[in-house]
Amino acid sequence: MKFYNRSMRCDLHVHTVHSGLCNIPVISAFCLESYSEPEAVYSKLKRRGMSLVTITDHDSVGAGDELRRHADFFVSEEVTCTLPGGSEMHVGVYDISDRQHIELQRRRDDFESLISYLREQNLFFSANHIFSSLTGTRTAADFECFESFFDAFEVLNGCMLEVTNRSAAEFAAKCGKVALGGSDAHTLSTTGCCWTEVAGARNKGEFFSGLRQGRGAVHGNQGSYLKLTRDIVEIGLAMVTSNPLTAPVALLGGLVPIITLINYIREKKFAYHWSRRVAIAASRESAICEVAA
Repeated sequence: MKFYNRSMRCDLHVHTVHSGLCNIPVISAFCLESYSEPEAVYSKLKRRGMSLVTITDHDSVGAGDELRRHADFFVSEEVTCTLPGGSEMHVGVYDISDRQHIELQRRRDDFESLISYLREQNLFFSANHIFSSLTGTRTAADFECFESFFDAFEVLNGCMLEVTNRSAAEFAAKCGKVALGGSDAHTLSTTGCCWTEVAGARNKGEFFSGLRQGRGAVHGNQGSYLKLTRDIVEIGLAMVTSNPLTAPVALLGGLVPIITLINYIREKKFAYHWSRRVAIAASRESAICEVAA
């Protein structure tokens, strides 16, 4: 008799047209975060070998209206929330209902209320790309919040640089957090390039049970300067195809490599700065504990 090792994999960070407008100055008035249609994303993820499919649009569950008919799909979202100190962060919240979505959005500017609701509902949630400047500035207190209130960290993001992901992975290991991975895809090209896998899981329930027990493993490719540049160009082309009136803006496409290079440098500096700060804080805490002992 042959025995086969079962496992399930899921890209836990994916975007579609339902993520709304981008947050880049000027073009935020007419350019979407993603032009990927839900069905196209679903098909791409299945071709990439995903056992389960979810969509994590920014503060939206609109893709669920189109994909609920698939038995292997579950609704999720990426909640933009405000931390106690005023900083913003993205929280991945998985396998939710429409009612829960409404409550999450109602509470997202009240961090304490949001966390209380997530725990009350026993929802599985994660702190996403915490060593990236994507959502703005960080403070030392933010990292204390991450350590105190989150059980899972995203440690492999297919659109983030290797240093950003490595810093998150090291912080997660130090804090004993569950490690998650996802593509953070805003285009079909990168959809499914990263995922989280749980060995032994046979259905969604066992998949999440495995994650909570820390039995998940992350796989896939890191982000890079070239990948980000390509994605922005693809989004720009999709924008013009969707709305020809934006064609004049596309003439600025030659600036994309420069813009992404600036972003590349900024992200590396940001990740190095905060990973060093976190490491120093951890060393001081360890030294204090040793003295106290």
